Amino acid sequence: MHNIHSILENYWGYRSFRPLQEDIIASVMSGKDTLALMPTGGGKSLCFQVPAMAQEGLCLVISPLIALMKDQVDNLKRKGITAFAIYSGMNRKEVINILKLATHSNCKFLYVSPERLETNLFQEYLPALEVNLIAVDEAHCISQWGYDFRPPYLRIAALREELPGVPILALTASATPAVQNDICDKLQFKNHKVFSRSFERPNLSYSVFTVESKINKITEILKKVQGSSIVYCKSRKRTREISDLLNMHGITADFYHAGLQQEVRMKKQAAWINNSVRTIVCTNAFGMGIDKPDVRVVVHADVPDCLENYYQEAGRAGRDEKKSYAVLLYDDKELNELQQLPEIRFPTLDDIRQVYESLMNYLQIPSGLGEGNYYNFDFTDFIKKFRLDLHQAIYSIKALEQEGRISYHEQIFLPARIQFITGKSWLYQFEKDNPQLEPLIKTLLRTYEGIFDIPVNIHEKSIAFLLKKEEAHVIHDLKRLDANAIIEYIPRKETPQIYVMLNRIRTEYLRIDMTGYEKRKKQFIERIKKMIEYVHLPQQCRSQYIADYFGDSKSKPCGICDNCLQQKNHDLTATEFETISQSIFTIIRQRPVQSEILPQQLPGIKQEKLFKVLDFLQSENKLFVDKEGYVRAAK
Repeated sequence: MHNIHSILENYWGYRSFRPLQEDIIASVMSGKDTLALMPTGGGKSLCFQVPAMAQEGLCLVISPLIALMKDQVDNLKRKGITAFAIYSGMNRKEVINILKLATHSNCKFLYVSPERLETNLFQEYLPALEVNLIAVDEAHCISQWGYDFRPPYLRIAALREELPGVPILALTASATPAVQNDICDKLQFKNHKVFSRSFERPNLSYSVFTVESKINKITEILKKVQGSSIVYCKSRKRTREISDLLNMHGITADFYHAGLQQEVRMKKQAAWINNSVRTIVCTNAFGMGIDKPDVRVVVHADVPDCLENYYQEAGRAGRDEKKSYAVLLYDDKELNELQQLPEIRFPTLDDIRQVYESLMNYLQIPSGLGEGNYYNFDFTDFIKKFRLDLHQAIYSIKALEQEGRISYHEQIFLPARIQFITGKSWLYQFEKDNPQLEPLIKTLLRTYEGIFDIPVNIHEKSIAFLLKKEEAHVIHDLKRLDANAIIEYIPRKETPQIYVMLNRIRTEYLRIDMTGYEKRKKQFIERIKKMIEYVHLPQQCRSQYIADYFGDSKSKPCGICDNCLQQKNHDLTATEFETISQSIFTIIRQRPVQSEILPQQLPGIKQEKLFKVLDFLQSENKLFVDKEGYVRAAK
């Protein structure tokens, strides 16, 4: 067993842990099941990575997010730590290769999606993996009463029989008390510990506005608050529209959603992270696993359907603990639509059966077959061919997922992979007979270590650059090598996938657990009510309301949200406020004045009222106090 502080410094370069990290690690290393509630960007991954490095064996990480798994594996490998991931969409041979490598190497982390856990193949290799810890990321997915229930998570508890005595660490950024209890129950926790960071964000100012023109308000906010920003929208179409309008107003912006190709998404994300693009306008597909501390403002152009999502997305602002803003824009029409949403989100059994039959026909799966297979899936083509309503199709697929019949993976990216499958003597002869392919063969052998032993990820564009050829030409030659049994070439995959978990049955036999289904619908209605309540909150501190929702009853008013600032001004009449504001601006527009001298310039105004107005104007960026203490009007 190794010292956790030296591991932290040697591999991650930190000298001390963040709040709660060390307590969570100590709990896990003492063999206790542990639930950790930590905000997005709060350093959740270190809570399982450090203890896994401190002990013999590997950590099994269960995560539904392919992009996040891939990022974490890449980051660990850069630190010289052996880690692998089994993604959705991999074929049986690739999975076997990774399981063999994980078993016979010094592998410390194996990332898997939850639906992999019950496959016979995984069960076969599990005893040999020497698991020292099970980390369950996005643990709220295990709860039927959570906002993102995923049935494969319910089967994680079955690992306990195979791995007795191995502790489980469940991690989530947001869960209500009911969901926290459900997580512990479903994972069969006994004698466990729960750690929760405060849900307060003292540097984050929440505010809500009802406006006629959202784009005008967004532009106004982004011109007032300088720095990196995110604008969340509900639809892909709106991301592009708002991005174009912001650029027209001189604010560098780009749009992002799950429908874009992986390479395009990565470029847009990188441009925003390195600040060559100031504002990213996106759907909720953006943000997971992105740790950019200097985001100054997050604007929601549309109202999310629950506080869990809103808290996570708004919480991407101000991770550097400097003053930041979370702004929510709405109109009454939108709130009415939100109240109608449960009827759309929870289709009837007949609707679900119709979509199920259409889906099985689209994937060309005969009755009694399909289980354990992945199928390419073009959602737009599917609804067009079967003339289905968009929402009915989306939410019926969601219901089929929650019944454990299928799993839909919209964001799939598997890089191209290659392995040489011929002997070296035959390869030499092949190069002599095919001199035009020799440069490609030599480049593969020089560039990718271990290419004779295991399939390695390759990048066709990089190979094309090295060979000074077009990418299409390289792909054509790789296919030729594959056809000649020199290599096994698996082209990159970006098509969304449907994973069929149970064989196709006759449509009339399809059943849904209606009791659980109706209860989830009721919970969804409650979450919408709470979201609308937050929007209309008359006086209560917004930060305190959010903390209460997540069971953090010790939080105090933040003093900086729109309601707190309004409360601070409650003993000022509108006329008084306007008079004092005008008096301040009359003075400071002539010349800046030091804040302690300002009361002397306005002798007829009570100091307490004067400073309240100053505080409010400063929080709204109408004026500011410079380093020398002079009050100046904002430009």
